[in-house]
Amino acid sequence: MMLLLDIGNSRIKWALVEAGRQSQMGALDHSATASLQQVFARMSAPSRILVSNVAGEDVAMRVRELCATSGCPVEIVQAKSEQCGVRNGYTQPHRLGSDRWAALIAAWHDVQCACLVVSCGTATTVDALSARGEFLGGLILPGVDMMRGSLATGTAQLEAREGALKDFPLDTADAIHSGVVRATLGAIESQFLLLRAKETDARCVLSGGAAAKVMPHLSIPFDHVDNLVLRGLQIIGESEA
Repeated sequence: MMLLLDIGNSRIKWALVEAGRQSQMGALDHSATASLQQVFARMSAPSRILVSNVAGEDVAMRVRELCATSGCPVEIVQAKSEQCGVRNGYTQPHRLGSDRWAALIAAWHDVQCACLVVSCGTATTVDALSARGEFLGGLILPGVDMMRGSLATGTAQLEAREGALKDFPLDTADAIHSGVVRATLGAIESQFLLLRAKETDARCVLSGGAAAKVMPHLSIPFDHVDNLVLRGLQIIGESEA
């Protein structure tokens, strides 16, 4: 039995894997980390705990302390040069974020073809896999909410109020919302075209908590997959069993 933890920039997601299936899944903000103790107390004791952490050592330390009562060590997943059929083309493979690495492994395991792996969260990542499972490289840009928030805090007369996507906005909130959504769409769609130029059968896999703000407006075909990082952690854990 494995406990999987995806510690992102804003939230912690978890799932318990029993007999190859994920159960008892949930998510909470970093500010509520202490409540994980009650969540873990209701679970059966895992034999392994696998963690992807991109939120820094302070959050990781708090999670380790909460997991200590389980009696099993916490395994912090890091990107490797090659794992689970994916080869890492990063200049320094270990510097690739563990969340991006796990998502790439999950996408490759599910589609087994060239793929653009998009995760929409606090940040948006747009990563490309070749038809041979090679990580070709990718983009990191601020997520939709972060872009909107940065405009509100960095300018005197702009507001963070939710707007709507318009072709030619005539309202400040709509102008901001349309700008950040179209910037995200542009990054995804342009990378997809670049990948399709190399790999004609490429697909797009979309995940992340902010994916719903992007999906309705994408002009490319895509598959929406929940909890891609947790799925990747499960595949990594099962490959090392």
